[in-house]
Amino acid sequence: MRANFVDAGEALAKVMQRLRRQDDLPVTVNVQPDVTPDELPGHLAGHGIAIIDHTALPTAIAKRIPSLKHVVFLGTGARSYMNPEELAAECGIQVHIIKGYGDTAVAEMAFTLMWTAAKGIARMDREMRAGNWVRTDGVELTGKTVGLLGYGGIAGEMARLCRGAGMKVLAWNRSPKSAEGVEFVALDRLLAESDVLSVHLLLNDETRGFLSAERLAKMKSSAILVNTARGAVVDEAAMIAALREGRLAHAALDVFNVEPLPADHPLTTLPNVTLSAHSAFRTPEASDNLIEAALNHCRRIAAEAG
Repeated sequence: MRANFVDAGEALAKVMQRLRRQDDLPVTVNVQPDVTPDELPGHLAGHGIAIIDHTALPTAIAKRIPSLKHVVFLGTGARSYMNPEELAAECGIQVHIIKGYGDTAVAEMAFTLMWTAAKGIARMDREMRAGNWVRTDGVELTGKTVGLLGYGGIAGEMARLCRGAGMKVLAWNRSPKSAEGVEFVALDRLLAESDVLSVHLLLNDETRGFLSAERLAKMKSSAILVNTARGAVVDEAAMIAALREGRLAHAALDVFNVEPLPADHPLTTLPNVTLSAHSAFRTPEASDNLIEAALNHCRRIAAEAG
């Protein structure tokens, strides 16, 4: 059994080299991260395991890699890059995802985006670099209500941070949950009462476009929307319209429908938008957690294969 990390990049390649043990199965590491799907059969020929960070694996391509039996996807959003059910049914390929590795890192980014948006820091920074002295009116978040749309490990960390900042924490989840200091409420109440709405839903067929125009309309016009989950969970066109028309005060976004975000994208032109480049999970601590979890998946697969 051999593994191939097809799109490591230099940073994750170094982590893999540092954490991999001498008794681990062989892992080929491709340091060039810009691999196209058409190139995958050449990279993965003879390998039983593909470790994938951000490269799409269409089912038609996977059919050209007969040796491939497992995909270890570095994160939880595999559905944005492949169809796990099709891969299993048509190719006999099992897709493994990694949860929890970056809960603290992503929550800290959501928390940072929330404060940056509330204080207008990104706009003032842009203006000052352009030679303009533009002061924005900030919002005090102490005592305000943050609503968590979805409640998993990241939302739990976000709740901890917000409670420490003196905020009231509401949450809605698709299945019943409870947590200390968090009030779980109906979706309509979450939307109506949140001064900040932070998105923490996994992307699947049920959540694609979940925050629709109709649901966005139920939010306060003074509300801040934070998204560190997946861009497609939010109806992007409806969000942009709400921002332009003053029906939504600000959007602070780490994820987008199309990544990298095109230079001429409407979101880059709006003053009430704060952007970060899908980087919430990118900390040394999270990277170590991620690669160690990927290696553990490979170790279990190798052990089961005998």
